Amino acid sequence: MYLTPEVKSEIFKKHGKSAADTGSAEGQIALFTHRISHLTEHLKRNQKDYATERALVTLVGKRRRLLDYLKKTEIDRYRSIIKELGIRK
Repeated sequence: MYLTPEVKSEIFKKHGKSAADTGSAEGQIALFTHRISHLTEHLKRNQKDYATERALVTLVGKRRRLLDYLKKTEIDRYRSIIKELGIRK
């Protein structure tokens, strides 16, 4: 499996406050970004996998809502996570 507990804790340690901080917006956005990139690569190989395509669209929407929330509440955290992950609007 591509998303093992070790990979998850590494993502949260790098982008959140700690490895156990799974609730921060930055950690969740980083996790969604990792999952989105994985699903994008899968869809490049399997164009007709519509269930995965739907899951990808759902994840992108969740990440967008979190980014909008972060932008509305704390613009500095928003700018730093955008720069760190290389996400473009």
